[in-house]
Amino acid sequence: MKYFFILGNNPSLSIAELNALLNLSNAKLLTPNFLIADLDLEIDTDKLIKRLGGIIKIGLIKSETIKNHKELVDESIKLSIDKQKNSPSGKFNFGISSYGVGDLNKKDIGIKTKLAFKEIGQSSRFVVSKEKTLSSVVITQNKLIKRGIELVVSKIDDKFILGKTLSVQPFKDLSRRDFGRPARDDHSGMLPPKLAMTMINLATRNMTDISIMDPFCGSGTILTEAIIIGYQDLYGSDVSKKAVDDTYTNINWVKELYDIKNVSHKLKVKSATKLSQFIKTESIDIIITEPYLGPQRGMINFKETIDNLENLYSDSISEFNKILKKDGRVVMVWPSFYGQRPITPKINGFKIINPLPDSLKESKFLKTTKRNTILYGRQGQKVYREIVILEKE
Repeated sequence: MKYFFILGNNPSLSIAELNALLNLSNAKLLTPNFLIADLDLEIDTDKLIKRLGGIIKIGLIKSETIKNHKELVDESIKLSIDKQKNSPSGKFNFGISSYGVGDLNKKDIGIKTKLAFKEIGQSSRFVVSKEKTLSSVVITQNKLIKRGIELVVSKIDDKFILGKTLSVQPFKDLSRRDFGRPARDDHSGMLPPKLAMTMINLATRNMTDISIMDPFCGSGTILTEAIIIGYQDLYGSDVSKKAVDDTYTNINWVKELYDIKNVSHKLKVKSATKLSQFIKTESIDIIITEPYLGPQRGMINFKETIDNLENLYSDSISEFNKILKKDGRVVMVWPSFYGQRPITPKINGFKIINPLPDSLKESKFLKTTKRNTILYGRQGQKVYREIVILEKE
């Protein structure tokens, strides 16, 4: 079956995450944020999107050979009426989003679709937005998944592509986990839950029954997101007692919020440079972590900061090598300071993995660093997050 995926603000990271879970051997990136992929199996899109940090929408491609606007109108009407037949009674809402089709006459499609519904005695409403595409919020608030339809249009070569959205990112749930957790440390900075999910997916690649460790656990974002995804054997440590206490609090909150049981989590107030003193050799499957990224405010001595972080990361990675099983992975954040040389810790015993599918590595829309890592952040930030995937050799 052929699906489309609407990518988040960082297309490279979104595709890397998808590739980790779905093995994108046959995919095309038509615009910076519109990906189509031919998958062997039918996927549960509601389940999948809940564990993806970088995907906004998932949908099904229904036609790829539409030649002109008239055919597009006819196919849009047919797809909308087919969906209406299987929807609850009452007013049927529909909307249109286009990607890479700048001259699409959405108003004409909307008017003619409403007329088609009127002819069969169906009350309908054409949902529009100030933006070029309908957001997850608009789609959810107007019930376009369960009681309506979002038509999605793109182009490949000179043909229109038409699909329908099946699932959208659960923005309310993500916001609750980001801003509603009881223990926060805004001063130190916190990893966004969406990025934590992405890092987990890059590391685990759908593996089950594995142990996951975060040796710089902070307030526990990575561990709590791993619990929500379904992982049960978790380890965390931090040099700060407050951080470990916050992690305990947030883990208990998440377990109660989602009624999750049978989770084993062991937390220690320990330095990441001494992991082998309290973790058995080659006993951990995966390490996922955002370590201390250096001072974020005030005047920063970049040379001193980078030197200190390189020493901390080198010592920590050496310990990772001791406790990780063979072929184990580390997904780690390194800070990238604007205008400064890249941080280059020693990674003896590891190799850096490029997470993009081979078929898309040359895409003009995607970007990795010279060392095959992906930068994450908003344009203009002074400090970016560099997402690094290490695999034990």
